[in-house]
Amino acid sequence: MKIKKIIYHATLVLISFHFIACEEFITVDAPNNKLIRSEVFKSDETAQSAMRGIYNEMYMAAFSNGSRSSVSVLCGLSADNLQSLSTSNIPRMQFQENEITPDNQNNFELWQGAYHIIYLTNSFLEGLYTAEGLSTEIANRLEGEARFIRAFAFFYLVNLYGDVPLILTSNYRDNELASRTEETIIHDQIISDLKEARELLSATYSDGEKTQVNQYAATALLARMYLYLEDWSNAERLSNEVIEADTYEILENLEEIFLANSTEAIWQISPLGDGEMTTHTWDGAIQNIDPDLWFFATVKLSEGLIEVFEPGDKRLQEWIGYNESLEVYFAKKYKVINSSDFPIKEYSTVLRLPEQYLIRAEARIHQGNLNGAMADINVIRKRAGLELLSSNTVDIKADALMNIVLEERRKEFFTEWGHRWLDLKRTRRSEAILSPGNPSWENTDVLYPIPQQERIK
Repeated sequence: MKIKKIIYHATLVLISFHFIACEEFITVDAPNNKLIRSEVFKSDETAQSAMRGIYNEMYMAAFSNGSRSSVSVLCGLSADNLQSLSTSNIPRMQFQENEITPDNQNNFELWQGAYHIIYLTNSFLEGLYTAEGLSTEIANRLEGEARFIRAFAFFYLVNLYGDVPLILTSNYRDNELASRTEETIIHDQIISDLKEARELLSATYSDGEKTQVNQYAATALLARMYLYLEDWSNAERLSNEVIEADTYEILENLEEIFLANSTEAIWQISPLGDGEMTTHTWDGAIQNIDPDLWFFATVKLSEGLIEVFEPGDKRLQEWIGYNESLEVYFAKKYKVINSSDFPIKEYSTVLRLPEQYLIRAEARIHQGNLNGAMADINVIRKRAGLELLSSNTVDIKADALMNIVLEERRKEFFTEWGHRWLDLKRTRRSEAILSPGNPSWENTDVLYPIPQQERIK
């Protein structure tokens, strides 16, 4: 066990050099690095340990860990779901006011965290391709997992920043000077990685934990990718594969959805990435407001979000709290604010089944299958305790049904992974929705700026 930990930590040190100053790179002894890589990939056990290290880094990287510089928080501020509790916090207010400057530190941490994960997967894949001591089954699975994670990071980079550098190597000298790549090429790379991952991964979770991706995770993200590209037939086909699988189910009890290994979850991130020091998610620590320690709170839910919920909506009752001291609403999807207890109660949920129903509903609307779309929407509304849609209760027209889909997406995924911000952007509604409350709004605000540190390079 001690040897495995040494190899794991050595691997992370090796593949994290990308974020150290160039002067320090010069001192790296290449033969020793090659020795470390050969040790990491000499057996199935050590290679899998290195892959677990990358999953752990997902919890540590700012963009993916649910903390103040994460996709969930910053995109929530950019949209109309979250607001900063401190108007004096300039970096957060810039996101809320859609006036982000290139030197914004939160923006840099978001960017850097995503590229950090990409660098780790590139280095891992390079080591995997030259490994000789791995079984074919394990090598294939690990390649599929690494390709998925790289595609996931690029998905957010391209949708948040537009044209970004396409980094597919661990050569830090080339990466430091890489120029921006057209969005379409990034899209092609994401689709290629996810298609490969679908072929390489199995339908089961290798260790029974949903903190490792499987074939359905790759399918779910690919369905989302096709939705964003307005490839409706493929979006419907792939979301249908996930929905029809026997692996997942819509949970009636909203209190169970964000629990570790929830049957509704397709992929989750474990707080164990923090090194067993804490066992709560950052989502719970940042979004929830402790009734006694309310003065540590960072963000609140907007009044506009609260107003979209219909009376009797279980999501309003069980996922939203009210703090009397601050007189604000807050998200309480995650109940654990601070913990070091085992077993871990909650994992940060990245992909879950309801998204696939709403992807399929949207794709069906665009293909003229309005009754099928309505059936998918009703799956979500039924769980929320709302009246079901029918030809007698709603004007069954494509535009009206599309508005309902987008409203259900907002109510279902608020504070989760930037869905609202990206939905406004991809449906070209950002200006119509956000500009009335933001007189300085410009069309270019739909993209975050490339950080100043990267522009200098």
